[in-house]
Amino acid sequence: MNLTFDEKYAAIGKKESLYEGSFITAVKTTGVFCRPSCRARKPLAKNVTFYNDAQDALRAGYRPCKICRPMEPEDQTPVQIQNLIKAIHETPYQKIKDADLRRMHLEPNQIRRWFKQHHNMTFHAYQRLIRINLGFQQIQGGKTVIDAAFDSGYESLSGFGDGYKTIFGGAPTKGQNKSIIYIDRFSTKLGAMFACATDIGICLLEFTDRRMLEAEFKDLRKRLNAVIVPGTNKHIVQAKEEIQAYLSGNLQHFTVGTDAPGTEFQKRVWELLKTIPYGETCSYLDQAKRLGNPKAVRAVANANGMNRIAIIIPCHRVIGSDGSLTGYAGGLPRKKWLLGMEGRNV
Repeated sequence: MNLTFDEKYAAIGKKESLYEGSFITAVKTTGVFCRPSCRARKPLAKNVTFYNDAQDALRAGYRPCKICRPMEPEDQTPVQIQNLIKAIHETPYQKIKDADLRRMHLEPNQIRRWFKQHHNMTFHAYQRLIRINLGFQQIQGGKTVIDAAFDSGYESLSGFGDGYKTIFGGAPTKGQNKSIIYIDRFSTKLGAMFACATDIGICLLEFTDRRMLEAEFKDLRKRLNAVIVPGTNKHIVQAKEEIQAYLSGNLQHFTVGTDAPGTEFQKRVWELLKTIPYGETCSYLDQAKRLGNPKAVRAVANANGMNRIAIIIPCHRVIGSDGSLTGYAGGLPRKKWLLGMEGRNV
């Protein structure tokens, strides 16, 4: 599906990140080009020219916008915040207060807003979550609740207990039978993504503007009897590397492990998705026939929609029987970009 001029123009008015990678907006009166989600004032339609990518806009004589920085990865985490997050994970027992942020030449309100926007929690709540996670791991490893509380930076058992109950749904007890799902956020040329992983493999990979994210998180916690905490492991590290290589056209086959709980039917559909070759597509009807039930088209479509591991389990390669780009959780512009990228690199 090709976006018309009017559709592209409407998209820049909405400032939605799901159109990232689909087109570049060039403004004749200013001589700059922008990403679709640029916050700058919307130009008049008569002054707009659309290009497929930044390179085309550069060749046409336009320069990159200083507000949205279209030559840089979208929604890149600022270096100062990268360093701050690194410090928290390296020394989680140390509390970084507002006064400490100011000494680091960081404005507490800006830090608070950034964490609220990108992690749906304040900076201080993020710190508490990391400390609680550390205590949980220590209890699972055999430490007493008292030792875990003080070793993870808490000054009282009551403070540790209250925080623990909020996250894990009960009082801290040695050997509590809950697993951990780590979650990490990273930037790509198509927008920011969340990667979640268990010790087995990646269990969620979604764009951060996915509307069903909260429902997916809730379902994962229930199915895996787990809590989701900020952090990373070898599977997340590998997935981030492979996704960046894939989006650059340098990788066609993913090797990172996956952990995708679901119904038996859903699992069959998701495994079938993995068999669709890079650069090719199939229809929901094709999938249903391969599953041995041509009448299960709607059930197949629903199972595709419940896939939590975007790109790696390639539901973007499924199209309508008439060749149309049907629904995609990451947005049709991203689906079009992914299929176009694969087609050019076969």
